[in-house]
Amino acid sequence: MNTNQNKVVEFEDLGIREYQPAWDYQEQLMKNIIDTKIKNRDLPAEQHTITPNHLLFVEHPHVYTLGKSGHEENMLAGIDKLKEIDATFVKVNRGGDITYHGYGQVVGYPILDLENFFTDIHLYMRNLEEVIIRTIAEYGIQGERSPGETGVWLDVGKPYARKMCAMGVKASRWVTLHGFALNVNTDMRYFEYIIPCGIKDKQVTSLKRELERELTPVEMEELKAKIRKHFADVFQAELVYK
Repeated sequence: MNTNQNKVVEFEDLGIREYQPAWDYQEQLMKNIIDTKIKNRDLPAEQHTITPNHLLFVEHPHVYTLGKSGHEENMLAGIDKLKEIDATFVKVNRGGDITYHGYGQVVGYPILDLENFFTDIHLYMRNLEEVIIRTIAEYGIQGERSPGETGVWLDVGKPYARKMCAMGVKASRWVTLHGFALNVNTDMRYFEYIIPCGIKDKQVTSLKRELERELTPVEMEELKAKIRKHFADVFQAELVYK
């Protein structure tokens, strides 16, 4: 256990950014934390440098990402179709299968040193789900967990169960990478070209679809503020702007 726990989380909104540069940035932040942890190993506790934590928000242009345990056959569109719909395809090092990122989504990447919080990946995933469940509850939507399936779902156990928020993470030396993707004003047609998360018998949805209206740019910023608030509450963290 880290005796110098740092629960300050630096927040940064990257705006619209292509997937690969955002991934590279995450990897650099992760490397910086891990390098600090490795240096700390050779020092007495009182000389340890505290490790930082980060939370990034980003909106990606159309991209499909396939996790390391995923199956390429869940990508239903070929190269020509991807060009036609202006989308790219990237293999990534997170857990999980295939998912879609695109405009109108709030994508959150927490790069946390879990030794600053708790060393439990299962709890980390449940906490991320809790952040989104609390957020969408403010819009009158009851989010739920689906046994054996990560993310936030609606109407679990019913024929019309549907996923609103996908999640996939990687951790190395208790430092996290990747995160969640909440469908807000998302163009849901893009999900027709994949088997989302490799799950064939369930649908996906968005805040726009459930509320039957699009969120304005001002409301989108309000939504992000709600996510940040619930993130701070659930993780008992202090968010500061970078």
